[in-house]
Amino acid sequence: MKKSLTILMLIVVIIGCKSEKEGKKTEKLNIQKQSEMAFLMNKMYEENEKVKKKILKGADLLDFPEEYLKIHTATLTDPSDRTPEFRAFSELYLSNLRVVFETSKDSLKYKFNETVNSCIACHQTTCVGPIPRIKKLLIK
Repeated sequence: MKKSLTILMLIVVIIGCKSEKEGKKTEKLNIQKQSEMAFLMNKMYEENEKVKKKILKGADLLDFPEEYLKIHTATLTDPSDRTPEFRAFSELYLSNLRVVFETSKDSLKYKFNETVNSCIACHQTTCVGPIPRIKKLLIK
């Protein structure tokens, strides 16, 4: 009886470990399935956090990130989202961002917030999930 109970417990532990490993494999697969656009948007968010910190510190900004131009070609999670409205919003974002890198320090906060607001406006039409996160970029 003791022996069969021990074997049963050993089987449960082995199966539990396999399930946990399979769950981690599935989690890794989900991360790898991120679209080019989702990756680009996350990178843009991270870089804009750095820009915000520089603005608040009064530090000089570097050059306009040309990589952001990939917004027009990056593969979307849902390809049907690449609409004329998306194109217009992405052009507005890039235009506003260029101004941030070209403007004087006294209007940086305002121009940066305009850029962030253009992100929010686009996300209000498609993919609303990131809006609360994007709003954290606004400089108060």
